[in-house]
Amino acid sequence: MAERADDRLVRLLGLVAYLDDAGPVEVEELAQRFGVSPRQVREDVDALWVSGTPGYMPDDLIDFDAFSLEDGVVALTQARGMTRPLRLGTREAVALVAALRAMHASPAVQADRGRAAVVASALDKLTAATGEAASAVDVRLAGDDDPQVMATVSGALTRGRRLHLRYVNAADVVSERDVDPARLVTQDGSTYLVGWCLRAGGRRTFRVDRILAARALDVPVEDHGLPGPGSSDDLGADVWGQVASRSAPAATLVLASAARWVAEEVPAESVRDLPDGSIEVRLRVTNPAWLRRLLLANGPDVVAVSPPEVARDAAEAARRALDAYALDDAAVEPAPGADPGNGSGGGLA
Repeated sequence: MAERADDRLVRLLGLVAYLDDAGPVEVEELAQRFGVSPRQVREDVDALWVSGTPGYMPDDLIDFDAFSLEDGVVALTQARGMTRPLRLGTREAVALVAALRAMHASPAVQADRGRAAVVASALDKLTAATGEAASAVDVRLAGDDDPQVMATVSGALTRGRRLHLRYVNAADVVSERDVDPARLVTQDGSTYLVGWCLRAGGRRTFRVDRILAARALDVPVEDHGLPGPGSSDDLGADVWGQVASRSAPAATLVLASAARWVAEEVPAESVRDLPDGSIEVRLRVTNPAWLRRLLLANGPDVVAVSPPEVARDAAEAARRALDAYALDDAAVEPAPGADPGNGSGGGLA
């Protein structure tokens, strides 16, 4: 799987800090320490070699000893201030304290002890450095999640155990299913459980406040290739595993109340309840074919679509499908002696 850009950035920064403290280090030793191949270490050095401060002239760039690298040793000669302590203004520090407190209180962080410990450590250090200004920050996250359900789900994630869920979807249909939990994600004010649903045979996302009951089973979770706690999908992906780009075209759907599930199971940019009970959903469209299928599958509940070209595209696809059915019907010849108008003998079940 392709490496995430932010994962590589963390490693690049770590390389500079480590080399600045440790001095020259053999390529193989660096590769082992950072969990990558020697070839990747050399590629990271090549990337750092052309990184630096604005101006980007030779004296502005991070530098290494080229002769040492030829001998398999990485020697940092110029860090360009990358290892200097970060100096924050009061407003910057307070903003970070607020963000860290919100992050630490989120179920997604609390579900993973390692991640919670890292956030708590960073928060403690930043709070101490900020001083009295940090005491003015009060962050409280309100949610409708059942504490008992959340505790069960978090415990199952920590211990790697399968869950039995009683779940109600947006259409008020209750179901029971076994799920191998992968991670908890907080997005747009709601907490979601991402996992492998054995009943559906695939990845599913469950809103935690819609889990009526949860029970941890004495069955270890299986490896389904889903990212676990502390991980995430490809850069820019949301909890549904779909990439939502702010530069992608926007579409607005007005849907009848029966299609309210769309607002919860599709990555929407905004959702608005309308006076007549319908809902307005605004989303970004990175794949027009996906939106077309969504509209066709829920045609009876689609009240309005904008921009007009999106509606025309779906309508044209529907007409093509109807034309194809008409051609199929015309190609069927009645059996000898059968009455074409009575529906029998035409070769159709």
